[in-house]
Amino acid sequence: MDESESVRAIWSGLGLPGMVDVHTHFMPKNVMDKVWQYFDSQGPLIGREWPINYRADEAQRVATLRAFGVRRFSSLVYPHKPGMAAWLNQWAVSFARQTPDCLATSTFYPEPEAAGYVADAIAAGTEVFKAHVQVGNYDPNDPLLDEVWALIEDAAVPVVIHCGSGPVPGDFTGPQRIERLLRRHPRLVLIVAHMGMPEYSEFLDLAEEFDQVWLDTTMAFTPFVESTMPFPPADTQRLHAMGERILFGSDFPNIPYGYVDAIRTLTVLPGVDDTWLRNVLHDNAARLFELS
Repeated sequence: MDESESVRAIWSGLGLPGMVDVHTHFMPKNVMDKVWQYFDSQGPLIGREWPINYRADEAQRVATLRAFGVRRFSSLVYPHKPGMAAWLNQWAVSFARQTPDCLATSTFYPEPEAAGYVADAIAAGTEVFKAHVQVGNYDPNDPLLDEVWALIEDAAVPVVIHCGSGPVPGDFTGPQRIERLLRRHPRLVLIVAHMGMPEYSEFLDLAEEFDQVWLDTTMAFTPFVESTMPFPPADTQRLHAMGERILFGSDFPNIPYGYVDAIRTLTVLPGVDDTWLRNVLHDNAARLFELS
């Protein structure tokens, strides 16, 4: 059985029509090449050897996700400096038009122009935003983002936000700044990437307090991550209880193991059942993004 058949066997065995992966990356080729070069060089935000398991051209990567039975995925783009976000958004709009199973994705950066291009993105039908506090190296409470967060909050567009301090801490990572952001914008729909690793417990606290906070499973629970940032066993029951606000994410194509391994890891978590798996692999995202 090849990998696509193995993936399909898992979700079809649960009676699902497929999967939704909220955390995948498609970018302009020159940007993706630079991202891969950074991983290859074990850059300071990586901190360890990290082979790219699905290094292929764009068309092949889309075909791979479709072969796995992924009904919807994202093109999470993110800037690391001013002047990038609007251009990345233009590329992402074009990619979504050419790839109808991709959620229309946009991003932003703390800069004077941000509110304008975020308003344009919302008007154009953006379905999900990406914020990367670690790579962007910015405080999510930067005053340049005040209007941005207000626009996104009012539009109720989910934001996949990398804000945990993994794989290595950043100047502005961690739950405290996100708690402050949520106190200011309590209706924000935030999807905390990577389950907030390694501050899993603190981000579960926020999800329990704010019912618009979701968590994605990206790389969490896998042996690759558990070796350095293990999920606390004491929080396993909380994980189960939060089952209606956890979404499957993979980080495809930038993962150092097989896609099927990320899914199998979830199926053997203590205390999870088929209902939890159906929710995480498909139904929660279908509800959040109002998929038919």
